[in-house]
Amino acid sequence: MRRVLATIVLLSSCILFGQSDRGTITGTITDPAGAVVASAPVQVRNPATGAVFETVSSTTGNYTIAQLPPGAYELTTTVTGFKKYVRQALQVQVAQTLRVDVTLEVGAATESVTVSEQAPLLNTESGGLSHNVDVNKMDDLPVLGIGGTLSGSAGIRNPYNMVQVIPGVNYIPNSLVRINGTPANSQSFRIEGQDASNTGTPGVAQQTQPSVDAIQETAIQTSNFAAEYGQVGGGLFNVTMRSGTNAYHGSTYDYFVNEIFNAGNPFLTGQAVPDNPRQRARRNDYGFTFGGPVRIPKLYNGKDKTFFFFNFEQFRETTNVNNQFQTVPSAAYKAGDLSAAILAGARVIGNDPLGRQMLEGMVYDPTTARAVNGLQVRDQFPGNRIPASRFDPVSAKIQALFPAGSGPTPNALTNNYLQVYATHRITEVPSVKIDQTVGSKGRLSFFWQRTKTSNPDGNTIFGRSDGLPDPITQVLGTFQTAPLYRLNYDYSLTPTILLHFGGGYRSNYFFVPSVTRTGEVTNYDALTQLGLKGGLEYRFFPTITGLLSSSGAGGMVVVGSEANTNQITQSPSFNTSMSWVHGSHTFKFGGEFRTEGYPPIVGGNTLGVYNFAANETGQPFQNVAVAGSNVGFGYASFLLGLVDNISINRPTHPRMGKKQLGLYAQDTWKITRKITLDYGLRYDYSTYLQEQHGRAPVFSVSTANPAVGGILGAAVYDGDGPGRCACTVS
Repeated sequence: MRRVLATIVLLSSCILFGQSDRGTITGTITDPAGAVVASAPVQVRNPATGAVFETVSSTTGNYTIAQLPPGAYELTTTVTGFKKYVRQALQVQVAQTLRVDVTLEVGAATESVTVSEQAPLLNTESGGLSHNVDVNKMDDLPVLGIGGTLSGSAGIRNPYNMVQVIPGVNYIPNSLVRINGTPANSQSFRIEGQDASNTGTPGVAQQTQPSVDAIQETAIQTSNFAAEYGQVGGGLFNVTMRSGTNAYHGSTYDYFVNEIFNAGNPFLTGQAVPDNPRQRARRNDYGFTFGGPVRIPKLYNGKDKTFFFFNFEQFRETTNVNNQFQTVPSAAYKAGDLSAAILAGARVIGNDPLGRQMLEGMVYDPTTARAVNGLQVRDQFPGNRIPASRFDPVSAKIQALFPAGSGPTPNALTNNYLQVYATHRITEVPSVKIDQTVGSKGRLSFFWQRTKTSNPDGNTIFGRSDGLPDPITQVLGTFQTAPLYRLNYDYSLTPTILLHFGGGYRSNYFFVPSVTRTGEVTNYDALTQLGLKGGLEYRFFPTITGLLSSSGAGGMVVVGSEANTNQITQSPSFNTSMSWVHGSHTFKFGGEFRTEGYPPIVGGNTLGVYNFAANETGQPFQNVAVAGSNVGFGYASFLLGLVDNISINRPTHPRMGKKQLGLYAQDTWKITRKITLDYGLRYDYSTYLQEQHGRAPVFSVSTANPAVGGILGAAVYDGDGPGRCACTVS
């Protein structure tokens, strides 16, 4: 078995995980009496590019021209003793097989029979179920909204919304695809014949999407896949990108949203609110395309040989946020005066061992702790005021960054801060495709695109926008870049043997850092700026929690977003196939290979998450809350620098990855002119996801743990070597 597989690999030369996105024209050539005509030359030509594809009919009169790029074609055949046959307006779609039977008429070759009728829509050559959608249909149907639910979180037009025209689909843009009851998000995306799925987060397809106006056509296959289409669950999205032609063509477009087109709210109209108010809404999705032959005056004329197609699309959205109320400490709190924390009608917690009444919001001095009747007791700060001389120096520097109250209620204890601010999102997808005819038998195609999203502030995905200033804001920005490269080469070895080679690379960098209000990535050295020690890294402002009273006495919301995660996907891929028309058979042999790497860079919370709890300035003897409350105040604990608990993460850079190999052989056998049999065999091999250096632990229930006396159950690592060990840990 291994020798057979090795032989197939050698014959295939190289392998890629990617499927054909081309079409096929096939049929039978007969004379007026119905007898088959062998060795009849058949030529298929694309009038727009001048590309010519040739073959000859077999001894059974059958002909097949495979690997045709989607587009309009003209078929001709000339046989001595018969009129020239011309069939026009043949529209070849992605992964589609057109059957065009030719009946020759007796006559001179100088005469011709021209047929201009459309090819039949009925698919008679394949049992696969496929739905083809071109860019015009997407533009005509109301499925390409910008912003909101039609586009998904990226905002830009989503070409995968086309799945909504297919029966049996449960679909939420940029979140869920389920076709014919298959597991959610088990679909596979192919661009220019190779994998383009977002394997890191399969449901978020827009992170790696192409631009709508750069797409020629998409075939969505839902069942009965041929052997060449492996590793597919809930549907195969086969996308072919637009190419240039012998004529220059271009377009510009702008899809936009503006509040002037929206209905207003007449019930708010009056003297205080003039006119008919509409909430501000501004979004634009604009771009342009341009394509044609490559021409360099006096140096090179690419007519019929070299073509290009360029597309640029960008989505921009700015939203003003004017209702994001936050709670910040009052001026008295900042000075240490926490008398207002004991609210009017404050709940009585009970009496301490000295018989003193304890009210919710009282703050106790940790330096006065002593034992009374075997219980640890503290004295309240006089007047619930902490002297400034007792402030922790790091806390004092952090507190100086807290803004003063603003908005309609700046002097309230809660919801006393309102900052009007703007959020921004920009998503863009530039792309370029180059097609080159190499001699009379070779065709080379290169495609590149880059899907890039920047949402630096007011992040709508993680909901962390707060309007607070730098560097204390919690805001988490998202910066995502996904370049994609494709190189395909087709060569006609003989009129009946066609070779295909392909290679590609795709990646996705999804960066979630702390950011500034201006959209810049924060670079904050807390050791220098605050004197905060003990971190493993000093790159972001620390996260501080627990400063807000649960009783409504105010304090401070959570500050800082020490997040630093770069989720990375890297996937090179290679493939090859050979199509051979022999007699009544069309054989296809091929192989595919893909390696997927996931080397994330995780540096979040390497300075620490610091939680300040009320118990640090409460009564030590009080272990259980009374009526849901305790004495003490988290903000007071913060002023004194009394951290209740700290969590610090170690920066990690694992290198996870796996490899996938697929080999297949299939045949389309025209048993008769009315019966075609498709059959094939495929072999797939995939490694499991593992860490390159064996540093990822797994829990083994059968391994003795020496740290706990040999009890079964321990973490184990893969093998030994640099950075890994064959050992158990507790």
